[in-house]
This record gives sequence, structure tokens and C-alpha cells, in this order.
Amino acid sequence: MIQIKRLNSTETGFDQSLRQLLAFENTQDDQVNKTVASILADIKCRGDEALLEYTRRFDNVNAPTIEALELPKPYLQQALQALPSFQRNALEQAAQRIRVYHEKQPAQSWQYQEADGTILGQKITPLDRAGLYVPGGKASYPSSVLMNALPARVAGVEELFMVVPTPNGEKNDLVLAAAAICEVDRVYTIGGAQAVAALAYGTQTIPQVDKIVGPGNAYVAAAKRYVFGVVGIDMVAGPSEILVICDGKTDPDWIAMDLFSQAEHDELAQAILLSPDATFLDKVETSINRQLETMPRKTVIHTSLVNRGALIRVNDLDEACAIANQIAPEHLELSLDQPEEWLKKIKHAGAVFLGRNSCEAIGDYCAGPNHVLPTSRTARFSSPLGVYDFQKRSSIIQVSAQGAATLGAIASTLAKGEGLQAHAMSAEYRYREQKA
Repeated sequence: MIQIKRLNSTETGFDQSLRQLLAFENTQDDQVNKTVASILADIKCRGDEALLEYTRRFDNVNAPTIEALELPKPYLQQALQALPSFQRNALEQAAQRIRVYHEKQPAQSWQYQEADGTILGQKITPLDRAGLYVPGGKASYPSSVLMNALPARVAGVEELFMVVPTPNGEKNDLVLAAAAICEVDRVYTIGGAQAVAALAYGTQTIPQVDKIVGPGNAYVAAAKRYVFGVVGIDMVAGPSEILVICDGKTDPDWIAMDLFSQAEHDELAQAILLSPDATFLDKVETSINRQLETMPRKTVIHTSLVNRGALIRVNDLDEACAIANQIAPEHLELSLDQPEEWLKKIKHAGAVFLGRNSCEAIGDYCAGPNHVLPTSRTARFSSPLGVYDFQKRSSIIQVSAQGAATLGAIASTLAKGEGLQAHAMSAEYRYREQKA
């Protein structure tokens, strides 16, 4: 029987208990960091030669050249064609929905002209090249390919490279089929920190990218931290999270399984239920214990729920929303009547699922919005992955002759106040020229 935490917002010490529940130290293992730093330095120095050595050591794949580790596009198409029709249809339908949603996101270039003829504006341009890291081997994450590659494609990224480890040469057809659907330009069967290094620094064979996106293990996460600044990264995500607010009218089995859907990711995942109905919390707890035995990943779910899960009784739904904003969850389900009204009270969440039929699992795969979401309370200041992550903004400034006189005087005054004489004189040259 699962001894999942039961909290009550009216109890003394609730705030402290909630803080302890949410606490997650994303500690960086010193040995992992040392190993990653060594790998990155080696790839940066020796390029392809080092990359081949690490691929032999860590993935047990012996290749004579990096070219031998690249999967040609016909190979990807073969993987797509070889899928059973139900899997191919599911991938293609999910891809279409994800593409349509992200096509609404691109920012627009704009400019305006002031009375004196000065033109100011913003130009939007896509990244030239992006790198996508996808876990490989027995792990199968085709949804990760769709969610990371399609926004890049919609943004107009010119080249998209994918790296995916193939331990002992084991390839996953679903992942490769997803790459075919997304029209990934080049796929390399390499992984780990060495793959991140190759994308970040470039090698004799693999060109340097501008941004690296996609999930990975502790070594991949550490490598992404190290190379940030040389290239962009999407985020360094923590364990998966779900927070459900329910009024007690949804089937308890549904809610229990929604909690399972995140708890089964790993032992550090977090699943929390808020409800003003104590009887409903009892029913969900009963359902959790009954349904757990049917779960293939029951050991992982059990550990996650015992260590980081909770059923919390709140005074009312207003308080539930306030607590949700404090938690700032990755996934938030509003399993309520008129959920759109309660949405108005939500300020911080990666993705919000409205109504009893909107389970988080649908969002993970095929609803359309991106499933790469901020975790560990970072939804307070960050957003889901999107087209905007593969675009950049350039400011446009075209100063007219009249503007040079007016703005130059302002700039000169401020520059002198900061002790930057060259700045001041640079501006003064323009407006003095106008007076001459």
C-alpha cells in the first residue's frame, strides 16, 4: 500500500510542508562534471578522432569514420515505410497537429518611421542550424523528435541535425521514422556528452550548430550547461511534474491514472492533487492503491508517489489556484466545471489542461502545443519550447539627418555622464556635420 503524503492547507506548518515537498536540489555530481569537462575538451581538440573513440567506448559501436555513423535519408524513409500502418498514421497525425499549432507562433518583423524620418524596427530571422539530441537504444521517444524538430522547421531553420545514440548498434525505427517525417537534414548515430560537444564545437565532419535542444541523461544535461554561451540551449529540465486541481466530480480512477502518467517517468517525478473535497481525496488514494498493481512501471510510480507525491486538501478552489501559482507546475490539469473561468486565476504553469477530458498524456503526444516545458518552478519566468526559440530578433535603427542632431545631443550628454568620450564624440560628429 502506498503511503502517499496527505496535507491540509488549514494545518499549522502547511507552508513549510509544501516547501519541503517541492524542494528539489538539482545537484550536479562532481564526477559527472569532471567526466563531461574532459570529454568536451577532447572533442574540441581532436574532433572526429575523439568522437569515434567515445562512440566505441560508450556505445560499443566501432565505425571507421563519422560518415559511417550518419544515416542517409533513404534509410530514414525505409524506417517510416516499415512501420505498421497504425504507428505511421499516429506519427503523421501527431506531426500534422504539432505543425499546425506552431505555425501560429512565428513573430513578425516590423518598423515605424518618426516625424523626422528616423526609422526604427525589428527584424526576425531564423537560426541557420539547430541540433536535436534524442535518447536512443531501447528508449523510444519519437514524440521528442516531433516536438523539437517541427518548431525549428516552422521557424525556417535552414539545417537541422539530429544525434541519437545506438548502443550496440540498436536503432529505433519509430525515432528514425519521426526524423523522416520532420525532414531532418542529417542524422548521426552518436550520443552522450560527446555528441553535445560535436554539435557545439563542430568537428572535421559535423558542422557547429547555433542551438542544441532535446532531453538526455545527466551527462547530456551537464554537457548542455557547459556549452551554453558557445551555442544556445533550450533548457536544462528537471524531473517531470503534474498538478491536478479537481472539484471532486471527476472519476477518481481518471485522476489517479493522470498522477501515474507523470510518476511513471522516473523516481524523482512529482504528482500532486489539490481538492477541497476530503472524501474525493480518499477515493483517489484508494484508486491509486488498486490500480498500481496493474502498472508495468509500478515500482517507479510507487517510489515517485511516496517520495514526492501528495494529496492536498484545500479550503476552496480559489486557494487551490493560489497554491498552483506558488508551485508553478510543468503540467496543470483543471479538472473542474467551467475551467476557463478558473484559468483566469492561473499565472504560472508550463501547460494548462482544461476540463475533465483534457489529460496530460494527450498533450505529451498529439494535442499540438509543445511538450517541452519548464520544470522545477521555472514556469514563473520561462515558457514552453516554440518557434520563437529558433528565431532571433535584430533591432533596426536608421537615423535621419534631423534625428542625428536631436538624438546625437541626447547621446552625447549621457555618454559624457558615463565617462565615455568616444561615444560622445561619435554622436557629436553627426550633428556638428548637420550644423556646418
